[in-house]
Amino acid sequence: MNFRFQNLLGAPYRGGNAVVAENTVLYSPVGNRVAATDLAKSQTVTLPFEASSNIARIAVSPDGNFLLAVDDAARALFVNLRRRVVLHRMTFKKPVAALRFSPDGALIAVGLGKLVQIWRSPGFRKEFFPFHLERTLPDCAAAVTTLDWSPDSKYLLVGSKDLTVRLFCMQRLKGSRKPFLFLGHRDAIVGAFFRTEKKTDRIRRVYTVSRDGAIFTWNLEESRNLDDSKEDISDPPSPGTPEQRPPGRIANENSVEFENNDIKPMNLDGLDAEESEISLHRAKWELLKKDFFMQAPEKLTACDYHQELDMVVVGFSHGVFGLYQMPDFVCIHLLSISREKITTAVFNKLGNWLTFGCAKLGQLLVWEWRSESYILKQQGHYFDVNCIAYSPDSQMLATGADDNKVKVWTVSSGFCFITFSEHTNAVTAVHFMANNHCLLSASLDGTVRAWDLFRYRNFKTFTTPSPRQFVSLTSDPSGEVICAGTLDSFEIFVWSMKTGRLLDVLGGHEGPVHGLMFSPTNAVLASSSWDKTVRLWDVFEGKGAVETFPHTHDVLTVVYRPDGKQLACSTLDGQIQFWDPIDGLLMCTIEGRRDIAGGRLMSDRRSAANSSSGKYFTTLCYSADGSYILAGGSSKYICMYDVADQVLLRRYQITRNLSLDGVLDFLNSKRMTDAGPLDLIDDENSDVEEGIDRQTREKIGHDLPGSMPNRGRPVVRTKCVRIAPTGRCWAAATTEGVLVYSFDESFVFDPTDLDIDVTPEVVDEALAEDQPQRALLLSLRLNEDSLIKKCIFAVNPSDIPTVSSSIPFKYLQRLIEAFADLLESCPHLEFILQWSQELCKAHGHFIQQNSRSLLPALRSLQKAITKLHQDLTDTCSSNEYLLRYLCSSGTKG
Repeated sequence: MNFRFQNLLGAPYRGGNAVVAENTVLYSPVGNRVAATDLAKSQTVTLPFEASSNIARIAVSPDGNFLLAVDDAARALFVNLRRRVVLHRMTFKKPVAALRFSPDGALIAVGLGKLVQIWRSPGFRKEFFPFHLERTLPDCAAAVTTLDWSPDSKYLLVGSKDLTVRLFCMQRLKGSRKPFLFLGHRDAIVGAFFRTEKKTDRIRRVYTVSRDGAIFTWNLEESRNLDDSKEDISDPPSPGTPEQRPPGRIANENSVEFENNDIKPMNLDGLDAEESEISLHRAKWELLKKDFFMQAPEKLTACDYHQELDMVVVGFSHGVFGLYQMPDFVCIHLLSISREKITTAVFNKLGNWLTFGCAKLGQLLVWEWRSESYILKQQGHYFDVNCIAYSPDSQMLATGADDNKVKVWTVSSGFCFITFSEHTNAVTAVHFMANNHCLLSASLDGTVRAWDLFRYRNFKTFTTPSPRQFVSLTSDPSGEVICAGTLDSFEIFVWSMKTGRLLDVLGGHEGPVHGLMFSPTNAVLASSSWDKTVRLWDVFEGKGAVETFPHTHDVLTVVYRPDGKQLACSTLDGQIQFWDPIDGLLMCTIEGRRDIAGGRLMSDRRSAANSSSGKYFTTLCYSADGSYILAGGSSKYICMYDVADQVLLRRYQITRNLSLDGVLDFLNSKRMTDAGPLDLIDDENSDVEEGIDRQTREKIGHDLPGSMPNRGRPVVRTKCVRIAPTGRCWAAATTEGVLVYSFDESFVFDPTDLDIDVTPEVVDEALAEDQPQRALLLSLRLNEDSLIKKCIFAVNPSDIPTVSSSIPFKYLQRLIEAFADLLESCPHLEFILQWSQELCKAHGHFIQQNSRSLLPALRSLQKAITKLHQDLTDTCSSNEYLLRYLCSSGTKG
């Protein structure tokens, strides 16, 4: 019962900035979580921590060990990416618009409104207060929009909405601390970047990019002399030049005075790199050229710069991106990838991959510009997910949503590999056939469609004589008959899967048929309706309703236990009732109203403790063995009940995201006014582009006739819960997306990774101390073939099962490869075969889920075993009669 959060599907990207670390690992915000996508292995995983609201900005340290995530409420999480745990938490005083680690990883620059704060980055050491504020730069006249560090971490470029870029020095020099101003832009700054020379590693150029599609190139003047610093400060400075220091602050004409009164000599010939770096903020910069992207009236919304390639990538509000070679401003690519605004654009470390994100559509794609091919292309559901279904082998997960699309996901990798968009209205139900190669989907457009998962096409469509809206779907165990329940006519339609003909129409319900399921053991169909009844139908005999189970409230869903001997249904009063479908008797009842109660909406007049009357379960699912049942509904909780004892085993809170409504049990009374809660008052400025985006994204559909007047906060709820046929994981379709919980530890922390001195001598010491398990792990870390084989043979045959189960997943491939090598040259065949057998027993489920990545090693092992079997077969066949003679003679003697 100890399920843990494993992944979040359905919305790969929802806003904020994306970051590429270690050249192939892409980090992107997903609501109040962060998703990590391995582009090399085509695998995505959502990190297990949660922020208090939607994450706005993220930054990864240069060494890839730490992640800093800041949400919309300015609450920051400092995460250890190796352990995937939160180390520190803190709260900034204002919302954060820009965030950047220094190249040496020692400092963090944070843009808070008009301020820029420089914080000392925490490390692995235990500290009482890990975050230490080093400096505050309060010079900007408007909100900060972008930050960029120099490669030596001594200078910082700050762009803001006041149309200027400022160059700050991080060293504390005496004299004027006014930054250098880069002026001339006519719109807010989107990006500012340093450019260094490859030969000298000196900063000689600065690029500034504005929102109106202009990029300015600034060049450092070579003919700077120190006499410029002795000008009278009463003279008006020229545009773009810094405020001059008083003459009294100069120690002599060949030195600069620091705050610690040290005198640093300066080299006037321009060959001293350190001197050049120190004087950057006081040097003269000239505007070399102005270039324009010529995409008016569209605005530039995202940009990034690659230092080594000297390239700039930009994204615009109409979905077009451009790649330009600087400083000549040569357009390499100008392509359209979407119709909506590109909210993030970033290079990877090598510069060969470009990452783009579109928050409105949930798109996240990685494009290789040299070969002009996609590395990653993912798009989540635009609206809420209504229904989910596991494939019979638990390898795939199908989702249907209000955006009229059906998506099929690979559970192990978290990737969507096919999207079906033929439906013209919301998809309300999905169902896998028993052969694992066919998927059914029902929609409000009046069709039930069958999808071929081999050819990825709609091979059959089931319709009715007159248009109907379908809300439930099922098929019999043999896959010959398909049934769908309707919302408007209260009927159940029965089709033949082979011919596609309509066989029968089952009438009798007086309300929408929201629950349908065939018995796993016979051809009896169970249906639930809002007419307060559950009916059993004999579909093949055509006798109509066989039996009716009456209830006191509307029945919302019905499910069979896997053995077919029990029926569970949920009612509008928060109860789960269990029936014996054979005898037609009520077996027991679970009062779940108080278990699911929790969370207060902003529009509620009652407290969370007294709001249980409106709570009920809308979805149920039995476990594979029928011992427990999962129930979810209009609440932030998913409940797990023991069927035999009718007790609550565990309650899962699906989210702690305060950006959703119904998460808090107690609302803040300070936000209550005479006109209602502040969060329900529409005070956004519709003239601002960001305000328009927020209205269209968050308030879509909330002001329609008959809808709840909820201004911009989706209500947390669970629409569908399904347990995998293997019983090792389950998924829930929630407001946040599809949450996947699993028994399997896809990430197992290896304590030996903490050791720095992992050497062959340490492995020998572990073997001498009779610790073969530790020695094997250390040898796998060293990845030395001779040590690995030595440690394999050091394990006692009776201890092989125990040692096999303790091997971390990331070492399985290396260990299987070692077994394949040993089988070809080692005489201890039974010993190695026993190792292989126990390893497959202990990690069989993981090997099956990750068969694609482990396939080369498994093929090598299979090849070695096959060759060994052939050799033994030839030897035994040629000596068959000799062996019989020896056996018979031994018996006679």
